[in-house]
Amino acid sequence: MRYLTDRKRAVGLGASGAGTHHHWQMMVTSILLVPCVPLFIFIVGAGIGGTYEEVVAYFSRPGIAILTGLSLSVIIVHMMREAQAAIEDYMHGVAEKLALVAVTAFSYTLIAAGLYSLVKLAL
Repeated sequence: MRYLTDRKRAVGLGASGAGTHHHWQMMVTSILLVPCVPLFIFIVGAGIGGTYEEVVAYFSRPGIAILTGLSLSVIIVHMMREAQAAIEDYMHGVAEKLALVAVTAFSYTLIAAGLYSLVKLAL
């Protein structure tokens, strides 16, 4: 038999039971977004506007392709976690579960489509 007080069981859990895990995930992705977003805007901005061959040649460079893929992934994962937090705050029951599944599926589909497009361009 465990002799834990209510306070001891609740320490670090927060209202949702997930504790500070979500907060730390958001802090990490936010910190990663600080350099990723300007790099992403600069890289994609410099790559558009040319002919198809120029764009393919530009995104075929390994550094450009890796930074674009990393930025795309971090941005979408951050968006997904923010949407999940909003859904958990304002929806309940079956609608909440369906919305969470839809947001997660949509986010990973966006990542897969973006990375597939980038690989097709780079190769």
